[in-house]
Amino acid sequence: MPSSTSTTDPGAVAALAEVAAVRRSGMIESRHFGSLVALAPDGSTLLELGAPDAAILPRSTVKPLQALACLTAGAELAGPELAIAAGSHTGEDEHVRVVRELLARAGVDDDALGCPVDRPEDEGTFERMIRAGEPRARVRMNCSGKHAAMIVAAAANGWDVEGYLHVDHPLQQHVRATMAELTGVPVSHDAVDGCGAPLFGTTVRGVARAFGRLVQAAPGTPQRAVADAMRAHPFYVGGTGHQNSMLMETVPGALAKGGAEGVIGVAAADGTAVSMKIVDGSPRATTLLALRVLEALGTDIGGAGALVDLPVLGGGVPVGRIELGADLAAALERIA
Repeated sequence: MPSSTSTTDPGAVAALAEVAAVRRSGMIESRHFGSLVALAPDGSTLLELGAPDAAILPRSTVKPLQALACLTAGAELAGPELAIAAGSHTGEDEHVRVVRELLARAGVDDDALGCPVDRPEDEGTFERMIRAGEPRARVRMNCSGKHAAMIVAAAANGWDVEGYLHVDHPLQQHVRATMAELTGVPVSHDAVDGCGAPLFGTTVRGVARAFGRLVQAAPGTPQRAVADAMRAHPFYVGGTGHQNSMLMETVPGALAKGGAEGVIGVAAADGTAVSMKIVDGSPRATTLLALRVLEALGTDIGGAGALVDLPVLGGGVPVGRIELGADLAAALERIA
């Protein structure tokens, strides 16, 4: 059922849709509300719930657009380097190696990174670091690939490298323009992301439109280069066991990037695109929901069973599951 709210924050819209529910031992324990849109390859609307044109902060979901801006600004990025620029990596040693290669190309070291000191998200790597007495580091932070690409782009143009995170820096203004062009939505708000980089407001529909355009861009274009690098090298977009990586590994031709606070963008190989914002900020159901919507619209997700069958555990065994919310389930029934 929809939830009425005020209009004073990004998730505050007249009617949010129930898109997911968490069932434990036969009882609905939690419900997630938000806005969702699915676009056809031609950009027309196939499904919309909530308020997909309300302003949101897209968080790391728009890293592919930030990577595109670095590429079109003159940064020489390809393969794993371009994928990690567009990703939120888990801080494994291979990720660190690629980030440091990018920094070396710009003539700087780890200290040039403006992202916070952090632990790797990969638990095995973190446990090994603890045993070895290795400290947390900026290069292990999940956004260090994006930051390294921004440094490379700044250095390639002779722009100030130390100030690359300032919103008025030439690179960040290019990122801003790139986002507006690809999303088709004027930037609604200037913010600061968790990693310290400028973050430009858009809409759920804008994110879906951008992902569809990346997938459908002509071969040889910078837009297609970003999409192809991410799909060819999904490990560098996320890492071992990361949902973005697993989705691209198991759904042929799909492009996926999630972000903090319950935002995600996913495009199928044909350009059908889904995006959403969960108003409570939880990302636990976003991949499941995006895949179920794409499946209802004709995409084969048969290899992605582990991403759509999310059990709720009690004592280490399944006692429930995460399922479609009432509003989304009804919408998909109408499509069927």
